[in-house]
Amino acid sequence: QVQLVESGGGSVQAGGSLRLSCAAYGYSVNMYCMGWFRQAPGKEREGVVVIDSDGRTSLADSVKGRFTISQDNAKNTLYLQMNSLKPEDTAMYYCALAFSSICQERLRYPDDFDRWGQGTQVTVSS
Repeated sequence: QVQLVESGGGSVQAGGSLRLSCAAYGYSVNMYCMGWFRQAPGKEREGVVVIDSDGRTSLADSVKGRFTISQDNAKNTLYLQMNSLKPEDTAMYYCALAFSSICQERLRYPDDFDRWGQGTQVTVSS
């Protein structure tokens, strides 16, 4: 069964940290463009960070210096470390995979991703 399964969401106070995980089943995370997206109520889905098979990353300006993407190839898992969280980071966070080894401009185009997880909720209170 091929799927992406996110975990690690929760509720934290502003300034806190969370680490999201995305376990990939049926795919090798180091072979494809992988990404994290988020969607707040009433807003469009937006790219947070993407990483391609060579390890190159692209982050949204709103999270630079606070969020970091990484992957554990042995566990076939993608991570999103989120530090210095702000109330505006509150959203459902989704892991995504594109059938390409290179991300190019996919941070801005969620429709270019081919597989999605079910999402994990992150709530940051002030």
